Amino acid sequence: MGTVFFVVSKLAWGLLNPGTWIALGLGLAVLGAALGRRRLALWAGVPALAFVLVLGFLPLGEILARPLESRYPPAPPLADVTGIVILGGAELPAYVRAGQPQVNAAAERFIEGAALARAWPEARVVFTGGSGGLAGMGRMSAHAAMARALLIELGVEPERIELEPASRNTAENAAFSRALVDPQPGETWVLVTSAVHMPRAMASFARAGWEGVTPWPADYRSTPGTGPLAWNLPENLFQFEKTLKEYVGSLAYSLAGR
Repeated sequence: MGTVFFVVSKLAWGLLNPGTWIALGLGLAVLGAALGRRRLALWAGVPALAFVLVLGFLPLGEILARPLESRYPPAPPLADVTGIVILGGAELPAYVRAGQPQVNAAAERFIEGAALARAWPEARVVFTGGSGGLAGMGRMSAHAAMARALLIELGVEPERIELEPASRNTAENAAFSRALVDPQPGETWVLVTSAVHMPRAMASFARAGWEGVTPWPADYRSTPGTGPLAWNLPENLFQFEKTLKEYVGSLAYSLAGR
């Protein structure tokens, strides 16, 4: 059942991805022009162009991310931390050069996780994450190995690091890491992931039966105000895709009980 959900979710997001909308609209517009179907070209091209223009000037992703990123306060007070769970998604094993670990825009997950590990030297440090792509199904990924290398470079002692390398999505992050560490009642575990992703992650950990989890959001993407409008289509499209994915993912997880 987990594999079916994983495959369906990946295929569904491919259809819902805003980049797909733009490509489809432009493709239909070109097809209409080539076939002399002026109405088809206009009905497809005008909405696609309008969407690109609005998104190019208006940071919709930031605006929609604020409610998600405001759900949990940053750097909450901690006491007697048992362990730290860092969710994967920032590591880029395919881009490694000369043994140097590579990260994407969510690198703060590792930075904050390592800082917490140094602040709580007795706490367990757990990384959870495997390949999130369809091509990685059925085999272990290099993500966990790179995560270990990153944490060591950031000052975490190797013997403290525990890896869960098989999970493919947030629901499996919660279930597999819980099985790995076997949390006990009364323990305090700190969950580190991107702020926009934290509501979905906390819901998944709760559904997995993991109690005593304290959210530690990182990797904030929204600002208090929109600021002056300026053309920034690549960044705005990237942020909109990330934020929309969280809303769609939260709805799908809620309906599936994950």
